[in-house]
Amino acid sequence: MAFDFRQVGAAIVLGGVAVLGGCAATSPQVASEVNVGADRTSDFPDITAPVHAATAQMSNDEAASISARMNGLAAQRRAGTISESDYRKQMLELQALAANHGADTLKDIEN
Repeated sequence: MAFDFRQVGAAIVLGGVAVLGGCAATSPQVASEVNVGADRTSDFPDITAPVHAATAQMSNDEAASISARMNGLAAQRRAGTISESDYRKQMLELQALAANHGADTLKDIEN
């Protein structure tokens, strides 16, 4: 079976015509139709300005302090040196801190 270059050439020509015909069929877009909300002024935002956090991140010392408090509470419970009611009271305080900390911090940021 011989390879027919005429068929390949015809396919390339037809493909090129289809591509070029598709490009010619599109209508040019007016600038106002491209993006109505686009800012077309010459002013650009300053992206070199330093960015600051809204609140301070917990320090390593604060994290270590809370961790030590929780580990100490667990150790006291295992050793039996803390009553169940005291343990539950302190655990409720820590759980309340965990539950409300995000909302309290958000209030500080917004004010």
